[in-house]
Amino acid sequence: MKGVMRFGKKGKLSPRYIGPYRIANSTSNVAYDLELPQKLATVHLVFHVSMLKKCMSDPSLIIPTENIGIKDSLTYEEIPVQILDRQVHKLRTKELA
Repeated sequence: MKGVMRFGKKGKLSPRYIGPYRIANSTSNVAYDLELPQKLATVHLVFHVSMLKKCMSDPSLIIPTENIGIKDSLTYEEIPVQILDRQVHKLRTKELA
């Protein structure tokens, strides 16, 4: 999604939600203030209902903020992955990797 900040990994495997965090108060019918930790002080406190998920009691769904690694500039470092294997398709006159 364009313009959405993801935490942790980039792409399809990135976690969609972090938390859980308590709701401080309801600013309107569709917006809530959350009690975020000091580490996430640069993130806005008001969230739309569509960005929130009901907290399940399963502890495997909880992603601790210590493992996220957010810098002060709200960027993260991409680590390249080494290519371990590749397939070469042989045509009559060419080889395609």
